[in-house]
Amino acid sequence: MSLLLMKAMVLIMPCSLLDQVAMAQDGELQISFTHSANGEPIVFRDSTYQNAFGENYNIYKLKYYIGQIKVEGLDQPINALPYYLINAAGTNEINLKLPPGKYKGISFLLGIDSVSNCSGAQSGALDALNDMFWTWNSGYVFFKLEGRSSSSSADLQRIEHHIGGYKAGNNVARIIRLHVDGDSSVEISNQKITRLTISLNLDRYWDAVNPIRIAEIPVCMQPGLLAQKMAANFEALFTLNVVP
Repeated sequence: MSLLLMKAMVLIMPCSLLDQVAMAQDGELQISFTHSANGEPIVFRDSTYQNAFGENYNIYKLKYYIGQIKVEGLDQPINALPYYLINAAGTNEINLKLPPGKYKGISFLLGIDSVSNCSGAQSGALDALNDMFWTWNSGYVFFKLEGRSSSSSADLQRIEHHIGGYKAGNNVARIIRLHVDGDSSVEISNQKITRLTISLNLDRYWDAVNPIRIAEIPVCMQPGLLAQKMAANFEALFTLNVVP
């Protein structure tokens, strides 16, 4: 073995060992998303729910984008993907590696940033085949709710709320900030998996900052003032819970 190669190994090994130690010290955070209406887990098609205005409805589809995940009190970037597509029809879990410590909350963007809306064909969560893309001009649907209601004046009594818009004046992406209650915190340890649940309460979609009556707004399919009105309720949708 040459002297030059031996020196190179001496230089490389400490860095590699340090990296391994740093990774071993990280704790694991597992985030699960749940969805409810009227205090019950959402069941597609077969269950009937009622909003604050006495309008009955069924749900056929509920999907939305989240991204830019940050943990309050942690300055360094985390190993999250840029965006995740959450589908209430399936199991949605996000696993992150974080330094051990106590954190008060988490934040994420509900929607897609303007650069990603204009980046052409993409893969993963942003693949156009995921049925969350309008056109290159309008960009992505950030939040999609479809169903049926006897209160709907649309054909087939349908509900189709496809909420999006990224251009100036029509941007409906919202930063969602969630905190644990009181003096408690999210404690990350390298000895166990810390589990959080982020819960979406669809009751708050219909009646938070703005009232959304199905009879008045059965369909929203493009960016604009109506989409902005509906997106104003996004921040009220979610709560954060630590799983014991």
